[in-house]
Amino acid sequence: MNHVFWWASHIPENLNNLGSNSVLLTALLAWLIAQTAKGLLVLIRQRRLDFRRFVGAGGMPSSHSAFVSSLATGIGMTTGWNSPLTALAVVFALIVMYDAAGVRYAAGRQAEVLNRIVDDLYHGGRVREERLRELLGHTPVEVLVGAALGIVVAVLVL
Repeated sequence: MNHVFWWASHIPENLNNLGSNSVLLTALLAWLIAQTAKGLLVLIRQRRLDFRRFVGAGGMPSSHSAFVSSLATGIGMTTGWNSPLTALAVVFALIVMYDAAGVRYAAGRQAEVLNRIVDDLYHGGRVREERLRELLGHTPVEVLVGAALGIVVAVLVL
């Protein structure tokens, strides 16, 4: 319990230390670049500004993949590629990327089908329309591009 009180009494110092963590800041930069790229790609392709693409999930490139691959790369570069912490970061990154391309992508496709069913029923006058979010996950290419982006950002910044 003393650790909790010690940490709480040092919150400003701890937050300052966290704010100067170059690996964390680099991972956040990779995420920001990926999110910005998504918004710009929609702007170029559809000629309209969609602010949801700047902050939402899904789309090209995967900001989840950019974030965790940059984090894993940064940890590997700073602690050594054979450290247990690097192994943990790589496993964490692989799980996040698998989830983004697998589970969440499949959930998005299911939402798309359910939305079509709801549309059909709603237009028939039998149910109230309530749409599900369809863009939840990523294609494998979106995940790979996001991962490559994260690695490049980490290598260039750190």
